[in-house]
Amino acid sequence: MAGYVVYDDLKQMVLESGRPYDMEMLDKAYQLAERAHSGQFRRSGEPYICHPLHVAMLLVDLGMDTESLAAALMHDVVEDTSVTLDELESQFGADVAHMVDGVTKLTKIKFSSVEEQQAENLRKMLMAMSQDVRVMIIKLCDRLHNMRTGDAWPEQKRRDKALETMEVYAPIAHRLGISNIKEELEDRSLWYLDPVGYQNIKDLLAENGGREFVTNIAEVIRERLAENGMPEAIMKSRVKSVYGIYRKMFMQNRDFEEIYDVYAVRIILDTVAECYNALGVIHDMYHPLPNRFKDYISTPKPNGYQSLHTTVIGHEGVPFEVQIRTREMDQMAEYGVAAHWKYKAGIQSGSSDRLEERLAWVRQLLESQRENEDAGSLLQDIKGDLLPEEVFAFTPKGDVINLPAGATAIDFAYAIHSAVGNRMIGAKVNSRIVPIDHKVVTGEIIEIITGPADKGPSRDWLKIVTTSEARNKIRNWFKKERREENIQEGRAALEREMRRNLITVPDDKWDEFMAEIARRQRLNSADEMYAALGYGGLQISRLMGKIKDEYAKLKAGDEKAANLMADIPLKKYKGSDGVVVEGIDNCPVKFAKCCSPLPGDEIVGFITRGFGVSIHKKDCQNAQASMADPENRGRWVRAYWEDTKQENYKATLELTAMDRSGLVGDVAMALTELRVPVYAMSARAVDNGRASMSLTIGIASTEHLNSVLAKLRRVKDVVSVMRV
Repeated sequence: MAGYVVYDDLKQMVLESGRPYDMEMLDKAYQLAERAHSGQFRRSGEPYICHPLHVAMLLVDLGMDTESLAAALMHDVVEDTSVTLDELESQFGADVAHMVDGVTKLTKIKFSSVEEQQAENLRKMLMAMSQDVRVMIIKLCDRLHNMRTGDAWPEQKRRDKALETMEVYAPIAHRLGISNIKEELEDRSLWYLDPVGYQNIKDLLAENGGREFVTNIAEVIRERLAENGMPEAIMKSRVKSVYGIYRKMFMQNRDFEEIYDVYAVRIILDTVAECYNALGVIHDMYHPLPNRFKDYISTPKPNGYQSLHTTVIGHEGVPFEVQIRTREMDQMAEYGVAAHWKYKAGIQSGSSDRLEERLAWVRQLLESQRENEDAGSLLQDIKGDLLPEEVFAFTPKGDVINLPAGATAIDFAYAIHSAVGNRMIGAKVNSRIVPIDHKVVTGEIIEIITGPADKGPSRDWLKIVTTSEARNKIRNWFKKERREENIQEGRAALEREMRRNLITVPDDKWDEFMAEIARRQRLNSADEMYAALGYGGLQISRLMGKIKDEYAKLKAGDEKAANLMADIPLKKYKGSDGVVVEGIDNCPVKFAKCCSPLPGDEIVGFITRGFGVSIHKKDCQNAQASMADPENRGRWVRAYWEDTKQENYKATLELTAMDRSGLVGDVAMALTELRVPVYAMSARAVDNGRASMSLTIGIASTEHLNSVLAKLRRVKDVVSVMRV
């Protein structure tokens, strides 16, 4: 293992840390992991045991305890080897086994989608974390080492892992206050997602020589503080992370010179009083920029971060940020919840209570998720609630409410109390009436205007709120107060979507069909499923895949019925509307909307009551179901396209494309160039930055249709086009 990290390297780090580790437990954990992973190698070619050793070393840096290191050494043995949790518990105790289980993925359960699997693995990890935060600290170190060695992954896996890290793990590290890990996770993810943008910023930092600039500034400030009675001040300097700069340059469209906190000097003092005195000294030395002062000591961030921030202009004309905090605040800012272990002796007073407070968001998230049948929404809530940016607003009584950036007045109301949100009829910001979808800005005083106790929220609020807390409180109100209305709303919405997807379940099979769909959602009845759809706890888009699967099974038993039509040769008469119907002369014909047949499709006819013959494609699911019905079987007749007839027939197309301005115009131009009549066109935005368009156009034949499809697929940003 020459050149690779070995157990002796970990033992040396443990020894140099000076903390009292149980080496007997660590030795036993390493030996078990080394045996279990024997013969396994990583994609990079190094022995697999190097990975858990690196993770354990990262935990030593954070100052974590013996049990955490033991769990880190064995964190992959249950997932990747034959070792069981029971064995770990018997040898190392319940806490170590619980931590290993918390970071072990659900590999033996089959999920309907990658997103559902990701959500359930995350839910499992968060539940373990709510009982023991060390689970998440181990997972963050695990992900950090994986990102450090991600060059060995295939390109697509690198991008997928980087995106998951950026959206889930970096925000969790932020909420836990572990800033070093958070920043490195973001920077390494950015390198895989946008290497060009990453390198641009690295080049800008190199050109500006920032490290030397802030070092010189720090020394000047240290001398001035000593002159003002603060000789013990500790000075640190830092350059903003690459991703922090990237977010402001590329996402907020700002130039490098417009970012005022690229360079920062940190002043660490003994008391809060000294922090405010030092702020006065800094403002006396340098010109402060207006509206760039933030007092996170009196109003800490939700993750517990405390510091004074002010941005000033240096004598060279370069703006820089000054951060002023106490030693304890600095420890918490650097290590977050890990400081509970790293500095246990120094900050023990009240630290357990603060640890509980800082994990409250996990329990709140899991509590709201228990009320929600849609597993995939956990990812949405994580991405929405854990954004690094926060805003702070005040109630008229002076209470501080912390919310993610972009939160509305409705989110503010529900953050106060569910009863306030449910009764909300309006809001005032700084004594002026504002719309209820007003975006909260830091420093605002917001008064919620309430109505009668039975007022209740609006369903439309679900489209306005941004926090999972508000969203789930609204859903819970509808769930409890409007059950019958929810059932009706949910069933009606589901029926509309099924009609749009041309899914027709016979009445005699409807109840059984829906009961099976409900069971697949782990719900007790179809009514419970309708109610969940009605109050928003279950999304129709996630349900349709399962409905289509069940519908395909339902139809599979009726396939033979398509060939049950009486095989009786009938005289062919002259057709009407380009169609020849066997045995019927000049019969009026209409084309079924469920399958929209075109010349070239194999077709059949259905003798209707009141209007001639309805023409269907031979493989139309509705036609096959009707042929299987003894009452309707005799009304189906053979039909053919008349060779000499040439005219337009309506066809409906579904087009998916990347959402952009000018898309509809480009599609319309392509159809105009082909001289294709357009009878209807609609477009809407869907998830993942895409747009969906529905087109009803005039087509002469299947060959004509194929040429139109080929033309549309060549339109810029079009992903797929298909006939429905």
